[in-house]
Amino acid sequence: MTIRIGNAPCSWGVEFAQDPRNPSWQTVLKQCAAAGYKGIELGPVGFMPEDPAVLSEALAENGLELIGGVVFRPFHDPAKWDEVLDAAHRTCAALRAHGAEHLVLIDSISERRAPTAGRASEAEQMDNAEWSAFRDRLATIARIGTEDYGLTVGIHAHAAGFMDFEPELERLLDEVGEDILKICFDTGHHSYAGFDPVAFMKRHIGRISYMHFKDIDPKVKADVIDKRTGFYDACGQGIFCNLGQGDVDFAAVRDVLVGAGFSGWCTVEQDCDPTLDPDPLGDARLNREYLESIGFN
Repeated sequence: MTIRIGNAPCSWGVEFAQDPRNPSWQTVLKQCAAAGYKGIELGPVGFMPEDPAVLSEALAENGLELIGGVVFRPFHDPAKWDEVLDAAHRTCAALRAHGAEHLVLIDSISERRAPTAGRASEAEQMDNAEWSAFRDRLATIARIGTEDYGLTVGIHAHAAGFMDFEPELERLLDEVGEDILKICFDTGHHSYAGFDPVAFMKRHIGRISYMHFKDIDPKVKADVIDKRTGFYDACGQGIFCNLGQGDVDFAAVRDVLVGAGFSGWCTVEQDCDPTLDPDPLGDARLNREYLESIGFN
């Protein structure tokens, strides 16, 4: 199998670069390597050093390759477009400087959608004009990443944003060309949204360029959906459990990937609260060992 397994700073609770609860970037690199991984994502731009010389030296010291990076910004909000553009260009520049391949686009959490995370039938929908502008903003950043920086760009559905549920994701895929936009498929967010990740993969494997491996505790999911718990509170309650302990069928995920001849990186993302996860290093190691036990390198 030519699939390589990486990890990401969000597995250490790093969602926002300036969050005072974050561990240091040096700790994340050191522990990622100690857990047996050979690749890591950038995390939110500004968390790791933007000076290529500094980060290159640290990556080399830890035997890590930079896999990709995420633009997790409010694509749904036209008033925040300058913020989206700034994050996109800075992330793209960092990825290109280190030879990373994958740029991932995620619409960040919206107050309008947060109460209905996991509840597709109740979620507020954009009207046609708002959707068209939203789609065009995503397509613009995808084109910048692809054409200006030479990256492979993937859309990533995420709980509590406006790119969350399967019909929204498939609409976007129909309306934006595959030449500029592929899929970064997250197994856990697809389950959180109430859809079957393996069935989606089977339909769209030809467009999936990158994978995020995440598992969902079904009991916690049922509880947080019932109580309309916020996304980050749900993370603190352990909705993203260790791989193999939730409702995602990773053996079936493996079979789809292998059957399609998928190669490259798949990245573990076990989103957590940085103050509540007692052992992110241990979790990272267990996740790697689980994936190895079912045939991933």
